[in-house]
Amino acid sequence: MADRFESLNQKHINFIQQQHLYFVATAAETGRVNLSPKGTESLRVIDSNRVRWLNLTGSGNETAAHLLLSNRITLMFCSFDRQPLILRLYGCAKTIHPTDTEWQKAISGFEQTLGARQIFEVNIDTVQTSCGYAVPFFEYQSERDTLNKWTERKGQAGIETYWQTDNRESIDGFPTGIGESQP
Repeated sequence: MADRFESLNQKHINFIQQQHLYFVATAAETGRVNLSPKGTESLRVIDSNRVRWLNLTGSGNETAAHLLLSNRITLMFCSFDRQPLILRLYGCAKTIHPTDTEWQKAISGFEQTLGARQIFEVNIDTVQTSCGYAVPFFEYQSERDTLNKWTERKGQAGIETYWQTDNRESIDGFPTGIGESQP
């Protein structure tokens, strides 16, 4: 029931672009495995072996911490409507911070958003599809505006203060690289 590919094909890309939700998983050698839900407006397919997602300020910064220790990553997309399908992207990722020289080029592919914390660039080495027959049906209603309201209330200075007080370490105490000078 599962098929593997070395890269994304157009059918995969179309499927990704239709999804409202995806999941990101990372882990360091020790500590907790992190699995986070993300919204699709934050993801861009760059080419058949590369995607980027804009990581917005949130309660934790686990992905950034894990990628400093081990660059392994998995993204998973599920169809909750229409034809059942699960699509996983396996690969390695790097973190691009606003202080990095690559930031301006990388951010240009996204709508300017207050609270943009990092961009993660994923180099895909394996694409896997599976049936998704047991995934239930859910109906998409709309995007939430809660995070946008929160960042607007904080403002850029408040967000940067939040990064320093709440996003510099993972829940396992690993540094996230935020707020540090990048080469």
